[in-house]
Amino acid sequence: MAEEAKKHSYDEFKHSTVVQLREIAKGIEHEALQGYTQLNKDHLITALCKALNLETHAHHEARGIDKSKFKAQLKVLKKEREDALAAHDHAKLKVIRRHRHSLMHRIRAATV
Repeated sequence: MAEEAKKHSYDEFKHSTVVQLREIAKGIEHEALQGYTQLNKDHLITALCKALNLETHAHHEARGIDKSKFKAQLKVLKKEREDALAAHDHAKLKVIRRHRHSLMHRIRAATV
């Protein structure tokens, strides 16, 4: 069964047809795959991942940046934003929001 897990991934299952998934399930003995011929694609993918001990979703991570440093800056900016809102300082508020937006954009751009 460990050999089967090395051959397959969640992404591969996601792009396979129901017929292909049932062929894969045919060769695996696991209680999650009982009645695999009656399962639809979503349930079959979940059962296969459970049987092969695979993650049921793709994990994304930020590469090339120090995400914790960016998150700390966002926390500080959030506090400054609250202070600017309370003081009705619209110019400072706009600068803070744009800075926060650029940090969030850089985190998303680095996420793979």
